[in-house]
Amino acid sequence: MTSLNDLKNSALQGRINRRDFIQQATALGLTATAAGTLADSSALASTPSRGGTFSLGVDDGNTTDNIDPATYESTFQIAQARVFGNYLTEITPENVVGPDACESWEATPDAKSWTFTLRQGVEFHNGKTFTADDVVASLNHHRGEGSTSGGSALLNNVVDITAIDSTHVRIDLDSGSADLPYIMTDYHFLMLPSDGEGNIDATGGVGTGPYVLENFEPGIEGIYSRNPSYFKEGMANFDAVEMYQVTDVSAREAGVVTGQFDAVIEVNVKTVDLLMQNDNIVVEEIANGTHITLPMHVDVDPYTDNNVRLALKYAMDREGALDVLLRGHGTIGNDHPVAPVMPYWDTSLEQREYDPDKAKWHLQQAGMDSLSVPFATSDVPFPGGVDFSVFYQEAAKLANIDIQVDRKAEDGYWSNVWLVEPFSLCAWGGRPTPDMILSLAYQSGAAWNDTHFSSMRFDEVLIEARAELNDELRSEMYAELQMILRDEGGTIIPFFRNYIWATAPNVRHQEGLSGDWTLDGLRAMERWWFEEGTV
Repeated sequence: MTSLNDLKNSALQGRINRRDFIQQATALGLTATAAGTLADSSALASTPSRGGTFSLGVDDGNTTDNIDPATYESTFQIAQARVFGNYLTEITPENVVGPDACESWEATPDAKSWTFTLRQGVEFHNGKTFTADDVVASLNHHRGEGSTSGGSALLNNVVDITAIDSTHVRIDLDSGSADLPYIMTDYHFLMLPSDGEGNIDATGGVGTGPYVLENFEPGIEGIYSRNPSYFKEGMANFDAVEMYQVTDVSAREAGVVTGQFDAVIEVNVKTVDLLMQNDNIVVEEIANGTHITLPMHVDVDPYTDNNVRLALKYAMDREGALDVLLRGHGTIGNDHPVAPVMPYWDTSLEQREYDPDKAKWHLQQAGMDSLSVPFATSDVPFPGGVDFSVFYQEAAKLANIDIQVDRKAEDGYWSNVWLVEPFSLCAWGGRPTPDMILSLAYQSGAAWNDTHFSSMRFDEVLIEARAELNDELRSEMYAELQMILRDEGGTIIPFFRNYIWATAPNVRHQEGLSGDWTLDGLRAMERWWFEEGTV
């Protein structure tokens, strides 16, 4: 049952408005006058206050991490970039695209040429003024032949990037892209200072962001101090930010319980109910596009045969995994990455279900009575990843499939396992539009196409959908892309996973929360604050 303390925490975190607070408080026995007074009290004030050091426990970082945005893979890298840097655009707390280092943008009617107007008065931490030359160099860092940047696929239709003057940048495309402002939010496209010759210092850690990087030890910690001249009013409210890499979920939870951390990423669904009973902890949850995948290299036997891929898909007990492993904190997946919370999710596409007999039939079509395959896994993709792999192993046995669970080392998982092992456990953060995730992970030749899937029809429709401005036609195109991946693709997507995090009770934020990444789009460090008088 909701207590008055729970209700206060909900108001403090911006999860309910004043009217709802008063209604629920009176239902708990307060008079209307008392409820109104409490709602208006300083204890429930949502005005940001400054001060304190915000300490964050992060779940995913490696000793191989570095600052070059072309290499970003881990949560630690992505979060760190949003501590010391900015992008042209961002996903706002209202979950729409908004300005970040730019102030506005406009496109030609065919969406093939976009002009971004930059904010004036923005400076890098070394005192250099942010200009259009920095934008050109920062984006070109991810382009060109031989680029290994994970974001390169999102820019493969860019023809030219031009600095019109110091505050205007034009991006010309070979085909229209209605989503370009969203694409500019991708975590690779960090704005860094140009050297004047078209290059950037990719590893210097000098950005325009809310905090200045003081120290970074890969796989261990990042220490940051407030940028005194940050250009966003009401942001960068902490005196300092400290991020610590803590892979073990129990250690992270213990850290927020004992006060070592003010917030922790990714609490365990097995213990979330217990944490919620602790008056000194606030647990928050948000549905999003984050999804677990099991990518198979379709150019490596036996995964070259689509019947084998379908057998492995039908051998997955999705509902059981959602109930047992996530305890309902998510939504079922259908072997494509477009989530129910995203635009253009196809509600009419038949849901694939657990069917061992159908899996056996597909094995027979592949000329097999049984199948045995190694499966590389870890708790790095998500807490409980190894348990999930064992659950899949047991479910697949009824289909005469032996999933050989191979637990890999946590450190360096993204470098040594993902994109390397032909069948493994992976996790993808949500993206605000289908084009972004489809271009990154499924378009032929994309650097992060982790199944090596290649379909001429898929590529054709993807490019057409990207440029289509008629929303009804675009919806039909994305529906076809979802069906192609479900029926022919090389990845199993069992479920979409809610973000669940925990904070100390004096941590405050605005009413809305961005859902493109955990912790308010990994911008808690920029947007949040401590309750006044508590630090």
